[in-house]
Formats: sequence, C-alpha cells, structure tokens
Amino acid sequence: MNLRIRDLREDADLTQTQVAEILLCDQSLYSKYERGERDLPLELAVKLADFYQVSLDYLIGRSDKKS
Repeated sequence: MNLRIRDLREDADLTQTQVAEILLCDQSLYSKYERGERDLPLELAVKLADFYQVSLDYLIGRSDKKS
C-alpha cells in the first residue's frame, strides 16, 4: 500500500504536507504511512481512496483496477 499512496500523491503533483493537511495529520506521520513504518488507519485509507477517486482495493494493493 505504501507504494500506491506515494505514487498516487506524486501523480497528482502533491507534496506530503498537502496530503497530510487533507488527512488532518502531521507531515511526519504521513511520511511514515508512505514508508510503511506505520499502518494507515482504515478511515484515512477510505479518505485517500475517495480523494484520489480510486477503489479501496486498488489503494491497498488488492486490485490493479483503479475503479
């Protein structure tokens, strides 16, 4: 999942700080989610999937279909 959230962020030309603001967390915490050092809570995963308009299965790596 960590690679997907980084790739989605980079594809959207967003910084970690910008995504952290969307999730209402610190940039350092979001960075840990991207690096796989912390598990992304389900509610934040849903928020990111909605934001990037992808399925939750895609976001967590269970599918290669974005929708």
